[in-house]
Amino acid sequence: MQIDFNKNSDGLVPAIVQDATTKNVLMLGYMNQEAFEKTTETQKVTFFSRSKQRLWTKGEESGNFLNLVDIQIDCDNDTLLVTVDPVGPTCHKGTDTCWAVENVQGYGFLSTLEGVIESRKNDQENPDSYVASLFRKGINKIAQKVGEEAVETVIEAKDDNEELFLNESADLLFHYLILLQAKGYSLNDIAQVLEKRH
Repeated sequence: MQIDFNKNSDGLVPAIVQDATTKNVLMLGYMNQEAFEKTTETQKVTFFSRSKQRLWTKGEESGNFLNLVDIQIDCDNDTLLVTVDPVGPTCHKGTDTCWAVENVQGYGFLSTLEGVIESRKNDQENPDSYVASLFRKGINKIAQKVGEEAVETVIEAKDDNEELFLNESADLLFHYLILLQAKGYSLNDIAQVLEKRH
């Protein structure tokens, strides 16, 4: 890896730290050649502290280490992307990230949809919404809907109408997300089970 530590007069390159699992950015630090070498040697992310003017291993005082997973360099050879497995909160203020954002796994629009379903679960403002009515009918009705949508998805899978298959698949996933919420779980719980099986 050819890192251009001499591009700046201080011999430092930015090191963007990203959670290897959630892909969330946790912090930004700076490395010189010595910090890079110590990071790769110890597998604990080490920076050059500009305020202390010395090497600083993240977690050396708190125990909240950043265990190294991988380091990649950008196209100009002067910025590092450091993927890590964090132990505890990353920020010295006790938050998951230096931007005070919770470091949780996101699933794009599916996470947004989970949030909508959760808000409708006990929705007093929209009691007539489809989701709210399903929750009122209880777990048996929700489970029944998942079963119905699963059968319809299987039927459409055997035919050649891709649009109907995709629509039934979306209905199945939507109702499954409702079932997860009714049981007190989320997509992240299912992802953890699958990850353990992997």
